[in-house]
Amino acid sequence: MTAESSAPLPDRGRRLPKADRRRQLLATALEVIREEGADSLTLGHLAVRASVSKPVVYDHFGTRSGLLIELYRWIDTERIEAFSRAMAAANHGREQTIATLADAYIRCASDLTGEFHIVGAALTGSAEMAKVYAELLDQSVGMFVAVLRPVSPMTDPAATRLCIALVGAGEALSAAIVRGTIGEADAIAAFADIIEKCVP
Repeated sequence: MTAESSAPLPDRGRRLPKADRRRQLLATALEVIREEGADSLTLGHLAVRASVSKPVVYDHFGTRSGLLIELYRWIDTERIEAFSRAMAAANHGREQTIATLADAYIRCASDLTGEFHIVGAALTGSAEMAKVYAELLDQSVGMFVAVLRPVSPMTDPAATRLCIALVGAGEALSAAIVRGTIGEADAIAAFADIIEKCVP
């Protein structure tokens, strides 16, 4: 799963609407990370790679941390969309919902190219990062509640508490995949087992 939109990317260098330029800059930033690593991603280098002036990049992101945070959010949005598509295609029985939830979440969260985790690591220590990470985790918890509510009799407060724990387990398993300490299939099986045992 990568953070590439299915829509064609705007041409580099020519004048574009602000939203299209932002999308093009984020896509180019992701290319830099893939090809050269996160340490190479500076606002000046992004301007060169995107064939725009430095003020254009500074106008969109302000600082390197601002760029990394927006890139982190962008990748997460793409992961959530992939997750939502996988869940929408699923059969809605309890067992199938749990199996699909475990499979879709681990596959999206592990992001085997490592981009999401690489960008997150580059932001370690940033004051803004803790806020952004909490925001993204809350979004994942909300998705879990929405998916599991139809197959479980839990009240909303209980469902939210349980889904906070489930998202934490899913994040830990996906990070272990990226580190190479567990295989994807084993992580999916373990996550499905956790959800099955925890959801009444």
